[in-house]
Amino acid sequence: MEPSSTEGGAEETLLKNHPPSLPHKVILKHGQELEEEQEELAEHQPLEQEDLNFERWKRRPLPERTLYQKIDDIKTYLWNAETHEFMGRSGKSWSLILLFYAALYTFLAAMFGGCMFCLMWSISPYHPTYNDRVMPPGMTMAPHLEGHDIAFNASDRKSWKKYARFMDEYLRPYNDGTQDKKNIHCTQDKYFTQDELDESADRKACQFKRSWLGDCSGLQDPHYGYSQGRPCILLRMNRILGYLPGQGKAVNVTCGVKKGPPEALGEIQFFPKSTFEMKYYPYYGKLRHINYSAPVMAVRFAGVQYDTHIQVKCKLNGKGIINDSPTDRHLGSVTFSLDVGA
Repeated sequence: MEPSSTEGGAEETLLKNHPPSLPHKVILKHGQELEEEQEELAEHQPLEQEDLNFERWKRRPLPERTLYQKIDDIKTYLWNAETHEFMGRSGKSWSLILLFYAALYTFLAAMFGGCMFCLMWSISPYHPTYNDRVMPPGMTMAPHLEGHDIAFNASDRKSWKKYARFMDEYLRPYNDGTQDKKNIHCTQDKYFTQDELDESADRKACQFKRSWLGDCSGLQDPHYGYSQGRPCILLRMNRILGYLPGQGKAVNVTCGVKKGPPEALGEIQFFPKSTFEMKYYPYYGKLRHINYSAPVMAVRFAGVQYDTHIQVKCKLNGKGIINDSPTDRHLGSVTFSLDVGA
């Protein structure tokens, strides 16, 4: 039997008049979306005048403290009686930090001492392990006061007195009495090698006496020729540990005019001779060659012209000697200006 049409119509009418209610979750979801939309609208709304007043957001300056308040703050920082802290740290904190730094610096000192011990144990105090010195020797001169310039007037004592005084100081270790006491008299014309001795044994040194310099010794003429317009200079080869100059032959010295008229230099005299004798080499260092006196050579310009500015170059000549280096003008030679006035 089919259902009556009257019942079906009643149900449809009831659904139209009373629609089914939405679930609770759907209502909450629409509510959240509405709130988010309102927040977005609020963000795009223009700011009020009160919000644009940035002065109220600035940090207010702290009230100026008096001198007594500052002193009290310092006292509190140094010692806080309430917390029993000294300079912001308690006694335990200070003990820990002092213990830490004591351990740290003790470790660093021990490590440094160990490195120095290994270094000193591995090297010899008598000769270098690695020799980076230039083997061809250089040459120095005396007097050497105002650069490599010698300028004076023979009649003016004040102009040359400083040179004579420098020569006296330079030659003092070469006094005959001192050499007789410290060094031995050598007659051989060959290298004085002493390699057969122990490494730490003292080496003997040959005498070089001041009196051998003749007119430039300062013994007969205490003015070294400066008062006569015939000045003396001293030349010495640089000391190089274990070096044998000349490769078996004595190294000689020559002097000449580098700039200026060649005839202005005149006669040149050498004392005791124009060579460095081989018996003074090799040099074993200051720890073993305690009394070593490096040989010097005196050069006297006996005929230099007055009131003529010249530049003089004295150079070493021998096997293995370099005296014309373009980069080092002191290698194997020395250059100085000479200006003698009446």
